[in-house]
Amino acid sequence: MSTICVANAPCSWGSLEFDGMEGGAVPYEQMLDELKETGYSGTELGDWGYMPTHPEQLHSELARRELVMLGAFVPVALKDADAHDAGVAESLKIARLLADVAERGGYDQLPFLALADDNGTDPVRTAHAGRTNHEMSMTEEQWKVFARGAEKVASAVRSEAGLRTVFHHHCAGFVERPDEVGRLLDMTDPDLLGLVLDTGHYTYGSGRNDSKIVLEGLDRFAGRIWYIHFKDCHPQIADLARSEGWDYFEAIRQGVFCELGQGCVDFPAVLSRLRQQNYDGWAVVEQDVLPGMGSPKQSAQRNREYLRTLGI
Repeated sequence: MSTICVANAPCSWGSLEFDGMEGGAVPYEQMLDELKETGYSGTELGDWGYMPTHPEQLHSELARRELVMLGAFVPVALKDADAHDAGVAESLKIARLLADVAERGGYDQLPFLALADDNGTDPVRTAHAGRTNHEMSMTEEQWKVFARGAEKVASAVRSEAGLRTVFHHHCAGFVERPDEVGRLLDMTDPDLLGLVLDTGHYTYGSGRNDSKIVLEGLDRFAGRIWYIHFKDCHPQIADLARSEGWDYFEAIRQGVFCELGQGCVDFPAVLSRLRQQNYDGWAVVEQDVLPGMGSPKQSAQRNREYLRTLGI
């Protein structure tokens, strides 16, 4: 029987992973308090240094709020072989913290290392996020380097920290479109690298405002989806971003990733499909909040209330 638990993440309180996207993040103590108060049971780590990096202190902050640590987003420039060793080192630093916290908390499910491309750094992919074409894709050799790098990180994290790695496809990176997600998974070991399916990035990155696109992804990658992020995509803003030629960061500022239930992701159908596939795990709400977008706590509350109407 499928059991889906609901979490949130620091990005919903303005702690975003990109330079130049100052989200006006609130102190982590306030974020954790509000996350708990609005009905969530877990969190991700956020940027390194946002939350405590000493395992005893981090465990204490989580335990006294009865929250669990689910994972951490780690960007690495995987198509650059020279960046792989530094990427492994950074991933291990974070994975060891996650593993230590999980051991202290006696977790039934261990956190994930959510590996991603170094999104938002390539000017062409950043400028054309949500509307990329095959001419903007990596070369054959770059694909091989990228896949080797992903496996190198995942292997090190598994052997040295005992955690599993999931790849996070992402707009403004080199693995954005569904065909690119599929190619990376075809080139990597299914026992070594899983997928965190992000419903908003998958929709916007496909270039289609189609409620069926995420369902297609759930079916296509069912065996590789170990973890899931719930994010919605506003169809009118997505269309405007494409017609006006907005880059990824402008689309974010304009609210392309709207609150759950306000966009074109069919969450009732997504949950139905996850239950059919016996998905047992976490759904992490991610609501990118920047100054002027309203109260993070109120947004988190509305997202949680919406998911409760769907039975989780």
